[in-house]
Amino acid sequence: MSDSDRARGRAVVMQPDDGASYWQPVPANGYAQPKLTPDRTGFDGMSMGYQTIAAHSRVREHSHDKQVELQICFRGQGRVMVDGESHPLRPGTACFLGYDVKHEIVNDSDDELVMLWVIAPAGLEDFFAAIGRERRPGQAAPQPFARPTDVIAIERGMGMQDTK
Repeated sequence: MSDSDRARGRAVVMQPDDGASYWQPVPANGYAQPKLTPDRTGFDGMSMGYQTIAAHSRVREHSHDKQVELQICFRGQGRVMVDGESHPLRPGTACFLGYDVKHEIVNDSDDELVMLWVIAPAGLEDFFAAIGRERRPGQAAPQPFARPTDVIAIERGMGMQDTK
């Protein structure tokens, strides 16, 4: 059965606390909430979720060689570095990041920065699960914790490039 056949006539509505959530290691800290993922939608063509980046934290520079990504600033302020150029992030800022575009999200504020992401094809949700720790709604943030020692291998296995 094709992706289009699996998605035809299908709708999924998720509430804020529905679905998986993962605390993220340094330097992002914060947490990721994959929402509309193939296991829920039946569609492998894309996935969507939110990433909350803790104050004074960042998502390391990386690129995707087999995926395109949309990012929308949902809450908070910071900046996105795209191929070395800094752009302000504030609610409503939208980014299209094509194949092999290096990008980094920087939260240099005292508040959380929340980004909505859509990636095609799906897979970013697997990365968050692989490097994170399970999070429950209302749970206090853990002390910052290190990335897995094999994070680069995990990233390469999931098509993420240019990480350091």
